[in-house]
Amino acid sequence: MERSGLPPAHTLSPADARRVYRERRAFTQPDPPAVAEVRDLHAEAPHGRIPLRLYRPAGTTIDTALPVLVYFHGGGWTIGDLETHDTLCRSLANGAGCAVVAVDYRLGPEHRFPAAVDDSLAATYWVQRNAAALGIDGTRIAVGGDSAGGNLAAVVALAARDAGDLGITFQLLIYPATDMRRIAPSHTTNGQGYLLTRDSITYYHDHYIDDPAHDLDWRASPLLHPNHEHLPPALVLTAGYDPLRDEGRAYAERLTAAGSKASYVCFDRQVHGFVTMGKVFDEANTAVAFCAASLRAALFR
Repeated sequence: MERSGLPPAHTLSPADARRVYRERRAFTQPDPPAVAEVRDLHAEAPHGRIPLRLYRPAGTTIDTALPVLVYFHGGGWTIGDLETHDTLCRSLANGAGCAVVAVDYRLGPEHRFPAAVDDSLAATYWVQRNAAALGIDGTRIAVGGDSAGGNLAAVVALAARDAGDLGITFQLLIYPATDMRRIAPSHTTNGQGYLLTRDSITYYHDHYIDDPAHDLDWRASPLLHPNHEHLPPALVLTAGYDPLRDEGRAYAERLTAAGSKASYVCFDRQVHGFVTMGKVFDEANTAVAFCAASLRAALFR
C-alpha cells in the first residue's frame, strides 16, 4: 500500500476517504462468489430509510426459512458501505449456509453518535419483524461486524438483552472497537506501521464522537456496560498487529467473566482489516472460513 502511494485515511476528507476505500477493493479483495440471491432493500426507521442488502447462499431457495446474520460493515463509523463488504457478506452466507442482511447505517461526521447505533438497532428489529416476508427464520438471528461494525454488533446484542424483546443467537465480533478511551496497551505498541495507526483511529473517532463524555457511554464503548451477563455466545477475532487487539481480547474476557460464552482467536501475524483482504493474505480466507463455520455451528443447532 505504501508503494502504491495511497494516502493515509487521516489525511483525506471523509468523502475522499470513502472513495479510496471503495477503490482499494480491487487490489485486496477476492472476486465476489456467486450466491442464490442478492436483493437491495430498505428498513423504515425513525430517522429515515436505512439501505440494506439481503444475501441468500448458493444452493438455497426462498422456500427455505434460513437463519440470518445481520452484518454491520467496518470503516470507523466514517467510511465503508454495502459495496466495500459485498464479497465478505457473500462469503459468509455461502460458508455458513445462512442469509446475510448487510446494513448501510448512517456515517459521521454528517451523522454523529449515536446515529450508527440507532440505525443498527432499528435495522435488526426490522429484520426480525419482516422475517417471514424475507424468507428468514426470525428466531435465529446473529449479529456481526468488523471493527466499527464489531462495535455496533456488540452494542446491538447488549441493547437487545436489556430490552428483552429481540432474541440474538450469536455475536460475530471481528477486531471490534470496544473502548473509545483508546487506552489499551496495543494502541501504543501497534500504533504506527501496521496499516491502522493512532492518527487514523483519532480521525475516525473524532468524526463519530463529538463529546468526550460519549466515550464513557456503553453504546460507544460496550466494554464499559456494567453488566455482560446473559449475552449471546460470541466469537471475538483479533489481529496481532492491530491497535484494537487488546480491547477485543478484554471484551472476550469480560464476557467470559460474566458467565456469557465467548471464544477468542487472535491471528497473530495479521493487521487490522485483514479479513476482507483475501487476495493478498491467505490467512484472511482462513479467517472467513472459520467465522462462517462458527456461524453455522451456532445457527444450525
